[in-house]
Order: sequence, then C-alpha cells, then structure tokens
Amino acid sequence: MALTFYYGSGSPFAWKVWLALEHKAIPYELKVLSFDKEETKAPAFRAINPRGLVPTIVDDGFALWESAVILEYLEEKYPQKPLLPKDVKARATVRRLATEIGDYVKTASNELTDLTLFRDTPATKEELAAAHTKMLEALAPFEAAFVGPYIAGELSIADFTMFPFVRMLARIELRKPSQGIADDRLPPKLRAWKGAIEKLPYYEKTIPPHWKK
Repeated sequence: MALTFYYGSGSPFAWKVWLALEHKAIPYELKVLSFDKEETKAPAFRAINPRGLVPTIVDDGFALWESAVILEYLEEKYPQKPLLPKDVKARATVRRLATEIGDYVKTASNELTDLTLFRDTPATKEELAAAHTKMLEALAPFEAAFVGPYIAGELSIADFTMFPFVRMLARIELRKPSQGIADDRLPPKLRAWKGAIEKLPYYEKTIPPHWKK
C-alpha cells in the first residue's frame, strides 16, 4: 500500500517532505489540502492528525506529523538514497544544520514573508531593510560553513530543510518586486547551491501548485 502524503501548497515544511519522498522514490498518494478552504481543520483530517497541520503522512496505517520527524522516519524505513551520512559525526552535523535552519532561517523568512505578502499595510523601506538584513545574516553562517556541492557535502535533509525558505525569497520578489531578495543578492555559494537544487530531476514536480499559476 502506497504511503499517503497530506500536503498544503506553499508550506515549506510540506515541501521538504515532498522533496524527500521524490528523492527516495517512495511510492505515495498525494492529497493536497486547501488552506483557504480550511481543509486542514476538517474533522476527517483532524481524525488523522488532531493538530490539523501539514505535512502529515500515513504509512501502512501509521500516521505521523512534524516534518523533521517525518524525514527521520523516512530515512529509517526507506534507507535507499540516504539523506543522512553514515558517519556519526557527519550525521550529527547534518542534524545540527537542519535544526539551526529551523531556528534561525525559518524565523527570518517568516518575518519577511509576513511583512511583504500577508500584512494589510505596505512595509516601509526601513522595515524591509531590517528584514532583508536579518534574512541575510541568518544565511551567512551556512555560507561560511558550506562544504559543497550541497550544504554539508552530499545531498541531505539539511538541503531540503533550507531550500523552501530560500526559494520563498524569489517568490516574494516575483509578487512584490524589490521586496524580496533576488538571487544576485544571495551569498555566492548559496546562490550556486539554490541552482543545483533546482536542477534536481524532481524539483519541477514539487513546486507549490499555486506558484505555477
């Protein structure tokens, strides 16, 4: 029985799980839930995940949520094309990077996204400058520690955790010119890294559906 993957278009947490499913070539059934229609709050979905959040997976009757935990579960149950190194120190490094991304890059990305895409009143130049500075400062340690060709060397959960937040910057720039952070303002190693992720054979498939409209 194929794994069922509950997804919300544009969720960075759901996107990283989708990338992992595709990378590992795990058979899955995609169920897209609409945030606008509040489908994540529907009783049928709450019966699966009482918190009503995506991503959620159901694998052989086992329901699981929280994106970082889902990635760990997929890594253990489906070890093909691993996203964690075998070496214990290297594995710890990747996990640390993923945690730091969730703590710092996510916070800066969310602040900029809320400021530009979801606030009713336009952002001031000062607010935008401060948000851009915070985002670039959040990315700076990853640029400094970048191994190549991906963040920690081989493709890992750190890359899939980081990518949706970095890709959101271009999304903001497309919708609100001069308010996002264009690729040419990204640190050079991370700019090349973003391009490498976008060349993965399954990248196009995982672009949030509403971003394609």
